[in-house]
Amino acid sequence: MSPVYLSTSFGRLAAYIHPGNPGCTPLLLLHGVYFDHRLWDGQLPAFTDRTVVTVDMPLHGLSKEAGQNAWNLADCGRLVIEILDGLQFKLVIGVGHSWGSMSLLRAGNLAPGRFAALGLCNMPFLPAGTRTVWQFRLQHLIVGFRSFYGGQVAKAMFGKDALRRQPELAEKVRRSLAVLSDAALRTIDRRVIVEADDARPLLESLRVPTLALKGAEDYVPAPPGLPLTLVPGGHVSPLEEPERVVKFMREVVQLKP
Repeated sequence: MSPVYLSTSFGRLAAYIHPGNPGCTPLLLLHGVYFDHRLWDGQLPAFTDRTVVTVDMPLHGLSKEAGQNAWNLADCGRLVIEILDGLQFKLVIGVGHSWGSMSLLRAGNLAPGRFAALGLCNMPFLPAGTRTVWQFRLQHLIVGFRSFYGGQVAKAMFGKDALRRQPELAEKVRRSLAVLSDAALRTIDRRVIVEADDARPLLESLRVPTLALKGAEDYVPAPPGLPLTLVPGGHVSPLEEPERVVKFMREVVQLKP
């Protein structure tokens, strides 16, 4: 599918529109770091009843020229609202993975009236500790060895059993990483992970009906105060457990404001 390009403060962003019943609230799906809009390919066939929009986030996929300016996670929340304005959507259901969830959480606090419901998958919400900061500094020393780096990323992000059952998951990570320059990788890690602020106050103040999901082996804890769906696997539940994520998304769609 060819994308439409949205003008945003980050630059031109690629969005993929899957048309559906205009009488149903549209579904906006946002991926996490290192992936692109194809993260949600396993879920799209289950939601042909409504318009679904997937996006290549800044520096990823066909949005790789977007995000060259200075930005932070608060700006990502504002970006989501820009996406809705560009699509002329007054109200959506938002489901995100990792960085996508972090962005939706901030957008939901910024403009709660634009969201009928939110689904937050595998969402980091705590600031990075010293160990994490040093871990990424060391990882960035080998970022130029892309195949090896991709294998290490796969081990960190997927559950052990998921990688054993689905060895192609590691290749999906390598495929997405191939689009990212070394500089883009370092920028994404720094601004989304290393410089992440404490999002617990945002969870407490959120006024949008919201559900959370995480993998049993996920390195991020369960977000406090939200009903939680626990699934097998690690940090990339849309790929590791696509059908369980479909079920979760259907529960999100059925939430009432």
